[in-house]
Amino acid sequence: MSTATRTDTARTQHAADGHDLIRVLGARENNLADVSVDLPKRRLTVFTGVSGSGKSSLVFSTIAAESQRLINETYSTFVQGFMPTLARPDVDVLDGLTTAIIVGQERMGGDPRSTVGTATDAGAMLRILFSRLGDPHIGSPQAFSFNVASISGAGAVTFEKGGRAVKERREFSITGGMCPRCEGRGSVSDFDLTALYDEEKSLAEGALTIPGYSMDGWFGRIFKGSGYFDPDKPIKSYTKRELNDLLYREATKIKVEGINLTYEGLIPRIQKSMLAKDVDSMQPHIRAFVDRAVVFATCPECDGTRLTEAARSSRIRGISIADASSMQISDLADWVRALDDGSGPTTAGVAPLLETLRDTLDSFVEIGLGYLSLERPAGTLSGGEAQRVKMVGHLGSSLTDVTYVFDEPTIGLHPHDIARMNDLLLRLRDKGNTVLVVEHKPETIAIADHVVDLGPGAGSDGGTICFEGTVEGLRAGGTITGRHLDDRASLKESVRTPSGALEIRGADAHNLRGVDVDIPLGVLVAVTGVAGSGKSSLIHGSVSGRDGVVAVDQTPIRGSRRSNPATYTGLLDPIRKAFAKANGVKPALFSANSEGACPNCNGAGVIYTDLAIMAGVATTCEVCGGKRFSADVLEYTFGGRDISEVLAMSVAQAREFFGSGDAKTPAAHTILGRLADVGLGYLRLGQPLTTLSGGERQRLKLATHLTEKAGVYVLDEPTTGLHLADVEQLLGLLDRLVDAGKSVIVIEHHQAVMAHADWIVDLGPGAGHDGGRVVFEGAPAELVAARSTLTGEHLAAYVGA
Repeated sequence: MSTATRTDTARTQHAADGHDLIRVLGARENNLADVSVDLPKRRLTVFTGVSGSGKSSLVFSTIAAESQRLINETYSTFVQGFMPTLARPDVDVLDGLTTAIIVGQERMGGDPRSTVGTATDAGAMLRILFSRLGDPHIGSPQAFSFNVASISGAGAVTFEKGGRAVKERREFSITGGMCPRCEGRGSVSDFDLTALYDEEKSLAEGALTIPGYSMDGWFGRIFKGSGYFDPDKPIKSYTKRELNDLLYREATKIKVEGINLTYEGLIPRIQKSMLAKDVDSMQPHIRAFVDRAVVFATCPECDGTRLTEAARSSRIRGISIADASSMQISDLADWVRALDDGSGPTTAGVAPLLETLRDTLDSFVEIGLGYLSLERPAGTLSGGEAQRVKMVGHLGSSLTDVTYVFDEPTIGLHPHDIARMNDLLLRLRDKGNTVLVVEHKPETIAIADHVVDLGPGAGSDGGTICFEGTVEGLRAGGTITGRHLDDRASLKESVRTPSGALEIRGADAHNLRGVDVDIPLGVLVAVTGVAGSGKSSLIHGSVSGRDGVVAVDQTPIRGSRRSNPATYTGLLDPIRKAFAKANGVKPALFSANSEGACPNCNGAGVIYTDLAIMAGVATTCEVCGGKRFSADVLEYTFGGRDISEVLAMSVAQAREFFGSGDAKTPAAHTILGRLADVGLGYLRLGQPLTTLSGGERQRLKLATHLTEKAGVYVLDEPTTGLHLADVEQLLGLLDRLVDAGKSVIVIEHHQAVMAHADWIVDLGPGAGHDGGRVVFEGAPAELVAARSTLTGEHLAAYVGA
């Protein structure tokens, strides 16, 4: 049955049983203005609207949050202690909720042992397969797991015998697949000791240069009182044994001042506290230390496979589990499919397992991730890739009548792959599930059974239901989304002439095949191709990092939960100075991280309470009411507003406020103008950076770079999270950059950007080892005329050529 037929059938069924609903009455989370809406169950509902209109507040912060909170409350108090504490959303009534599973864009895995295989069932099924068919046979599935170590010992076992409890001491042995040298990480670390301490000083003089390793407090008392070395002697004078105890001694129980404590050498302590996490998840100062002090190299014992020699020796048709895990998933699917062709060992006993494994691997290919491998570290996946990997796990689930919530599942997808993503969303719905999707792409909006359009604007100008109904109704409804749903950019009548070229020669990072290409300068260049074709490898590997190049991507912005757009962009500095000058006081008073902080919450706005075995909770500070500043600071005003009121403004409101009248502040107005130019006019100045999406983070970074003297800007999918109506504004910004003499290189899937470009470099023809080549370079009109690539075919259809 075609996608269109399936969608029409579902809409007909919805009309017949429309009483089966999720009812929302009086939702007021964030900017929602007392929203009430009925959502049909077991249907695909798409939520649309400009960025900041309230889509996520309704779907994630209200519906999904309440579903998860109610489920958490069904567990015992002890179990709840290991779960996040969720507050009840600000809503009057929520009826008809089912279990909500959020499939979001959060990057996967802070643990370096987490891989694509461990994040899905594919890795576990592969281990079972090798434990059954591998030759030689080496043991159970855990013998092929790099997360299970081989250990042996003895312990007491209690069991019932003759009606009474009997305790016996028994020996045990566990055979795991973890490489003992690298402990399943695939790499080993070597430390630059000069980055750990200053050998000219003693511990008491502050010899240690490791972040957080101060001699004050318990840490210092443990080292000074351990008795393993003299804390007043310079480290360069230590004996061989003393230095070994300082650096390498394993955890040892000691007693200091009558208190039982544990001493551990610097290197094992650093390995457990810092290196057990993925580098990208570290705080900036920790990452800087690790980059300075630690050198990582492929484990020489397992050659980076993470596995023991025994696990690598067992093979199926000459292929080890390490070989299978390193294969491109599309190739692995073909290999698994060929196992039951009758030419090798019998597979009758594992037929159901083979079928399930084939289906899982095929799902990776269908969803556009066939270019990955099961050994790929989960922390290296983009937000869009991570969301699709999570989706693979749910496709094989036996659960039904579940509410699946997706946050822009088409992010990072070429137009060729969006149709396959749509089919997978419909498959989830057809299994009897409710599917809620926040989305901007018209191709996905088009398959919805039901559409909820929020707006009409962003922030305080949004938060209302502008339309609710069918896609056809949306088109005729007159909302911003409806008016722009069928927008199509046209090809330029003339393109700019390049002022030069950036030469790339022999690029071979990842799947690139010795690529030679010239990137024109002084124009807008779009780098295109299916996901996994090599776009990022080419540009970030060969262009980013060159002198005069500014690369702006969607990686998380480093900073604490106190960081916000005002602090990140430097906007808070002119604001503080303006408040200080107007009131004749110090600028530090107008910082919640300095002298102006509320004394009760220390400027956090919330109080974090430790509930022992239960998870801690955050409650709004009763003293400042969440405003973060002390009461005396809030008495000072500028332009009739106190500092907390200014930080509660949106960028657009603040731009107007600081642009005229008594509050006119040119320095602040300039920064706010750049934020508005990149489409962030709806963000609040004091909004925590941790709440921003990947696209918002990238545009915030771009705003901070607009005044730099760089000659080349590299942007990675800047349309992520942008409403159809905002894409035109982004194109205008890119044009202004080029017209100002800059070169702009955009890695992008959005066809409006492709059509607007002066030059296109298209990679492919496929993904993984089927990509890695330049399949077209030239003007967009030439690509459309040739229709020689997947990008060319879709762009031609988009512009109506």
